[in-house]
Amino acid sequence: MRILAIADVESKYLWDYYEKSKLEDIDLIVSAGDLEAAYLEFLATMAKCPVVYVPGNHDKGYKTKPPEGCICVDDTIYTYKGVRIMGLGGSMNYNYGTYQYSEFDMFMRIVKMKRKLMMNRGIDILLTHAPAKGLNDGSDLPHQGFKCFLKLLRKRKPKLFIHGHVHMNYGREFKRETMFGDTKVINAFDKYIIDVDFDKKK
Repeated sequence: MRILAIADVESKYLWDYYEKSKLEDIDLIVSAGDLEAAYLEFLATMAKCPVVYVPGNHDKGYKTKPPEGCICVDDTIYTYKGVRIMGLGGSMNYNYGTYQYSEFDMFMRIVKMKRKLMMNRGIDILLTHAPAKGLNDGSDLPHQGFKCFLKLLRKRKPKLFIHGHVHMNYGREFKRETMFGDTKVINAFDKYIIDVDFDKKK
């Protein structure tokens, strides 16, 4: 499966300089948040595959005008061609804004999804906006990752963990890919294509 992961900045390559060929071989588009609704709607219109998303901490507008034609996977598990995608949007709470959570709040969101996790017999992709604690996150409160994501990764062992929130231009070492056990961790900033085999799930 070829996945286009996007987050944080609207890619001029895909939007301003769009060409049909750029999306032709994409099987799934996943947005890790902080993107204009119009951008997601554009990709949903042009692509021949679903656009799934979670909100970022700057996506307050999604509350009143969510991206049309796209699939919100926040606080749920969505299955596409046998691939199970769990969504947990938002960031660490730093000024009590929309889509901001304390460590305990995020932990309880995961607890509330226990039944869905059992019914789906796990997950293949964990899609979040914020990173996990210590996995390419920041030292400042707004960009700290969640510890509860680490426990979720250890227990459920998804093939991919896709997040955004940590930008290339923040002055810290930027890592596009890393590994956490058997899980490939992807920072979706801007755009990134991932080719992955999900054990021939249909």
